[in-house]
Amino acid sequence: MAATTPETAPEPDDQRPIPTPGRRRMRWLIPALVLLSWLVIAGLTGPYAGKLSSVSTNDSSAFLPASAESTRADELRAEFEDTGFFPAIVVAERESGLTAADRAFLERATAPLADTAGFGPAFSPPIPSRDAQALQMFVPVATEGEPADAVELLRAALADPPDGLTVKVTGPAGQVADLGEAFKGIDGLLLLVAGLVVLLILFVVYRSPILPFVVIISAVFALALASGAVYFLTKQGWLDLNGQSQGILFILVFGAATDYALLLVSRFREELVVVEDTSAALRRAWSGTIEPVAASAGTVIAGVLCLLLSDLNSNRSLGPVAAIGIVGSFLASMTFLPAVLALLGRSAFWPLRPVYAPDTDVESGATHRFWRRIADRIAGAPRAIWAGTLIVLVVGAAFAPMFRSDGIASTDFFLGSVDSVAGAQIQARHFDAGSGSPTWVIADEGSIDAVLDAVRSVDGVASATVVTDGPGPMVRDGRVAVTATLTDNAESLSAQNTVERIRAVVHPIAGADALVGGTSAIDLDTRTTATRDRNLIIPVVLVIVLAILILLLRSLLAPVLLLATTVLSFAATLGVAALLFNGPFGFPGADPVVPLFAFVFLVALGIDYNIFLMTRVREEARRHGTRLGMIRGLTTTGGVITSAGVVLAATFAALAVLPLLFLAQVAFLVSFGVLVDALIVRTLLVPALTLDIGDRIWWPGQLTRRRNDERKSTVGQDLQRPTSSITDES
Repeated sequence: MAATTPETAPEPDDQRPIPTPGRRRMRWLIPALVLLSWLVIAGLTGPYAGKLSSVSTNDSSAFLPASAESTRADELRAEFEDTGFFPAIVVAERESGLTAADRAFLERATAPLADTAGFGPAFSPPIPSRDAQALQMFVPVATEGEPADAVELLRAALADPPDGLTVKVTGPAGQVADLGEAFKGIDGLLLLVAGLVVLLILFVVYRSPILPFVVIISAVFALALASGAVYFLTKQGWLDLNGQSQGILFILVFGAATDYALLLVSRFREELVVVEDTSAALRRAWSGTIEPVAASAGTVIAGVLCLLLSDLNSNRSLGPVAAIGIVGSFLASMTFLPAVLALLGRSAFWPLRPVYAPDTDVESGATHRFWRRIADRIAGAPRAIWAGTLIVLVVGAAFAPMFRSDGIASTDFFLGSVDSVAGAQIQARHFDAGSGSPTWVIADEGSIDAVLDAVRSVDGVASATVVTDGPGPMVRDGRVAVTATLTDNAESLSAQNTVERIRAVVHPIAGADALVGGTSAIDLDTRTTATRDRNLIIPVVLVIVLAILILLLRSLLAPVLLLATTVLSFAATLGVAALLFNGPFGFPGADPVVPLFAFVFLVALGIDYNIFLMTRVREEARRHGTRLGMIRGLTTTGGVITSAGVVLAATFAALAVLPLLFLAQVAFLVSFGVLVDALIVRTLLVPALTLDIGDRIWWPGQLTRRRNDERKSTVGQDLQRPTSSITDES
């Protein structure tokens, strides 16, 4: 509850003037207008949640910075070939040996598609492997429009092969199509799972058939507002939206809106016990909630906006997308939800309506009794509890260096079997795996021989040829091009390593001014840029969050302590994830952006629970001292913050329903980390440290300089007084 001075304390309810008919009318008219406004907003913006996929792109080359070498190389490559198409690679395998009918099937099935919408005019003929067990052919797919639709047509045409012949569509176009298929679940399955999980948890928390639906509707309206804004900005070309950002937006909005709602509703229920008038109770609940919720939202927004420092366009776009989602969650929770609560009053909690009982201790409920016992036990042995908790977290953090985040192959993006991965495996068994997706080297004309010899000498290069125009090399503005077929699949880490070796031998050639591009180079530059982003953004996030905490708590020691515990929580989460990812889960590794996203969201969201706790503790400490303030703060916020942590963890866990390794890893890291923050750090570690340190926790703020005799004079009295009486004064 917001701390107020005695001079500004509200009048006792029995002394307030009886509301006039005009005031009574305004009590329902203003909330009704707010509710109507949100219905209009949701009606206008809601449909765009289902349209976000139409403006998102999942082509990795679209997210590289303009300064990346592969970006500059691909711009020059447009002078040497039609870059309006990229290859879908059809591979067919018969282990007993190919037949003439197999070759005829591929030609007959694909011929009608040539030069139709979405396809280029020239399909390659089926090319047999040296062992005569496989065929491959290259089908140009248009990069404009919907490449996934063209790949779907191609797969449909090849859906009925001769018995014993396995046919798959792979290559860059096949992978883009499979990514698009995986992200299709965002609009339906992801929202359905997240909504049902949150609804179930809210039924358990509120034990009411009304409030859970009110909170869910609030989250849906927040998502509608955010989706409309993101759609507009993407349509105007101001944002680059991809599937992963879209999925995180949906989950973040649901989780944040529900968390904010839990805090407001919990405070409203507290006030209804000690304030008879529901409008007055709601005003007090709102004023007591707005500061921590605003601080929480501001911290998350500041944290995710640090992603604007990223050189990788996909990371940079997630920052404003996530920030827009948090703004939508904040506005819906602090306007729409209070309006509905104002209209419903005590009926919102039916059948367990709070009863007005001003002399009743609000801590007498079962949940508060449980958290009071927790608080008393921590207060009885704070040093032993924080030391034991610290040891557990440090043990977990010791395994953090085992977390592998040096990148994965593009074919490892998927969980489960998809055509593009199965096709790449067939291709690797029978052909030079880089066929159809060559690495390009663009260099000055005078250095062509030296560049060609250097590329051919690189381990991992199967062949290299100069792009010709008639009898001689094709020359464009004094530049020539070399295409290199790699022995490894173009989407593999081995291919990226080969690109590094190619760059190492061609860059030193005098006068060559060589640039290396192509699919493998794009993946390499993406991985390198993501690593650079991680090393830059993580320290910036720490500094910004620390600054916000200092301003909020008006202290130096407490913010440093809170941030340190959150970072330790993240390290422990990373350590546990390393053990599980490398062991039972059997993951091949992680992209460098995984720990970056996990850190940004865990620090920004995990610090929320400390904010919710410590703002309440500071409020109580101003009147009752730090020790009693912590006991009372933990007692009154324990249930709601734990519920908020469980809700947020459950919503992020819903990301795992999408069959993508990246999202599954982020889902686990954020979900597990949030639970560690909410159940261990905020429940045990921070309260125990605060109780052990005492008033010094607020150093150098005014609370540190409380005189011991003043503190002692109030503690004895306050321990005997019900919370309700203190609430009325505050």
